[in-house]
Amino acid sequence: MSPPDERELLDIAVEAARRAGAVLTDYFRRPASGIDTKSTATDLVSDADRDSEELIRTLVANRRPDDGFVGEEGGRAASGSGIRWVVDPLDGTVNFLFGRAEWSVSIAAEDHDGAIVGVVHDPNGDETFTAVRGQGAWLDGRPIRVSACDDLTRALVGTGFAYDAEVRRVQAEVVARVLPRVRDIRRAGSAALDLVALACGRLDGFYEATMETWDRSAGVLIAIEAGAVVTDMEQVLGHSPGVIGANPQLHPALSALVEPSSG
Repeated sequence: MSPPDERELLDIAVEAARRAGAVLTDYFRRPASGIDTKSTATDLVSDADRDSEELIRTLVANRRPDDGFVGEEGGRAASGSGIRWVVDPLDGTVNFLFGRAEWSVSIAAEDHDGAIVGVVHDPNGDETFTAVRGQGAWLDGRPIRVSACDDLTRALVGTGFAYDAEVRRVQAEVVARVLPRVRDIRRAGSAALDLVALACGRLDGFYEATMETWDRSAGVLIAIEAGAVVTDMEQVLGHSPGVIGANPQLHPALSALVEPSSG
């Protein structure tokens, strides 16, 4: 099997993310519809999520019909090409439904070694973050790099929280340990936006557990290609592992601080 054309994959991902962003922006301007719950009563989904995923899935299927697909809202297709698309069609649904602007579209194309290309599109900020494995990361075509902060006490750290109440209890214990030791903590509500904020130096570090593959695939690649060290964070109560990311100088201290077993 011939290796994939990275430029083709990136172009498809960028086009899909921007087209989905336009659909979401239209939904954002009018009353929400089709709201339902998923894992818990606070974990929401709407017609905007579903229509964004369907647009992306259809575009990918038309361009690369043999590729696999996994989307947060249930879209699934097996891969016959060795390539799988991993999609969060609306990362930050709760923000979106509450009229807050911190939400994004996250798309990655993966092979058996992980993400090849990653795209995170922020329609409200009109910013598109991209990366190709081994070739760097960009914001609207300009190279980006993680911050040089090497002192945890001066680090601005991003995090996020689960919808499961027992997982939140564990996460609260970690936050209580972290907050006195860092400059401050930010919680945007979109893990993809947090990861690209890490990539371009708007955050010095980021951690979150738990995270599903669609939460992390594109953003982790972008952060790594911008110079971050990104490792798995321990599973919490049997849920999916999370991530810990920072530059190489800061990562060991942040990792030691946030792992649940370190408390």
